[in-house]
Amino acid sequence: MISYKITDVGIKRKVNQDTVYANDSGIGNLPNLYIVADGMGGELAGDYASAKCVEIVVDGVRNSRESEPVKILEQAIQSANQIIYQESKSDSAKAGMGTTLVLATFIDGHIYVANVGDSRLYVATVTKLLQITKDHSVVAELVRTGELDEDDARTDKRKNMITRAIGAEEKITPDYFDVILRGGEKVLLCSDGLTNMVEDSDIYSVITAAGSLESRAKELIQRANSNGGKDNISVIIIE
Repeated sequence: MISYKITDVGIKRKVNQDTVYANDSGIGNLPNLYIVADGMGGELAGDYASAKCVEIVVDGVRNSRESEPVKILEQAIQSANQIIYQESKSDSAKAGMGTTLVLATFIDGHIYVANVGDSRLYVATVTKLLQITKDHSVVAELVRTGELDEDDARTDKRKNMITRAIGAEEKITPDYFDVILRGGEKVLLCSDGLTNMVEDSDIYSVITAAGSLESRAKELIQRANSNGGKDNISVIIIE
């Protein structure tokens, strides 16, 4: 696997609450690992929550004795949730903090994916862009039930209201996905600072274009900022 990661504060925010991690060479019993976390709960608390979550998940994966990838990810995610939740309850400066989380590992032609919140993983095939994860947000739920259409969802005032986050509750239920790769796909992990600013069609055109992974990732950041850069923007492109 080859990857490139980048995170940017955006135009409107003063602090970057996103944390990204990419390991192409192996960690613990996993051959690779990719993570995007988008913190919430005030500037300092959100920044801390995303960084702490990634730190705990990485350490959990590194030290896991499990061999089955979903079990490895599940243990690490639950550990991160418990620690961040307890800190949010015991430290008033961190009250209400939490973070989204999307992570992936590639094993034998499969991508094993986990997500909590509205950070996303996409797979770009030769013909289209597929959103693999499902947003845990108020607006996404309204779209799924048919109460809101996709176009209105992009500008709905409730768009940033997420229904699941690491550290928000004592128990967390991540979604897991097992995606079979056919060969030649590009994979994108990102925070909503990208997807709220750049249409899926434009994301697809950028990540499938010629050029280095670095140039394509930076182009996504530039487009998000050109469209307003209202939030922190994080991108990992993998091929």
